[in-house]
Amino acid sequence: MLGALYGLFSLIVVPIFILVSIMSPKGSGVGIFFIILLPILYAVLGFIGGVISAAIYNLVAGWIGGIEFTTAEVPSQQIV
Repeated sequence: MLGALYGLFSLIVVPIFILVSIMSPKGSGVGIFFIILLPILYAVLGFIGGVISAAIYNLVAGWIGGIEFTTAEVPSQQIV
C-alpha cells in the first residue's frame, strides 16, 4: 500500500523536477529520466521503507506490548 501511495505521490512531484531539469543548462534529457524512472523509484523505495518501518514497529511493539483494545457489539435500536 505504501509503495502505491509513493508511486502516486511521485506523479505530483515529477512535473516539478521536469520543470527544473528543463531550465537547467544541461537540457531536457534529464526530464525524460525523471518521467520514466522516478515514479518507479519512488514506489520501490516507498515499499522498502514501509517494510522496514513495519519491522521496526513490530519489534518495538513486542518489547513494550503495543496497544490492546477490545470491541463489543452494540445492539442497534430501531426508530419507530
